[in-house]
Amino acid sequence: MTGIPYFIKNTSIPIIVDFIEIIIKTNYIFNNLTLISKPWVLKTSSKSDMAIVWMDIWDVYSVQKAKNLINRCFNIRSYIMIIYGANINPNIPQYKNCWK
Repeated sequence: MTGIPYFIKNTSIPIIVDFIEIIIKTNYIFNNLTLISKPWVLKTSSKSDMAIVWMDIWDVYSVQKAKNLINRCFNIRSYIMIIYGANINPNIPQYKNCWK
């Protein structure tokens, strides 16, 4: 996901992974999807106030639901998040049927 502020509003405190997990668990577009591991929150650059969130998800029922998330937008408060697909990395185990 991109477009999320790195800091909690009006503070210098970075957002935490627990906040991202709550968003994923409460947003309907993530229904029937399971997080494989904790999301990673990365600052886009040293001078930026925006973040990128990386997450590995597992589609519980079919591959199509996870594929349909790619390029999807949703709101977190007044911010618009965009979900991008990641490239396959042969060094990282992945469920290969997701990439056909």
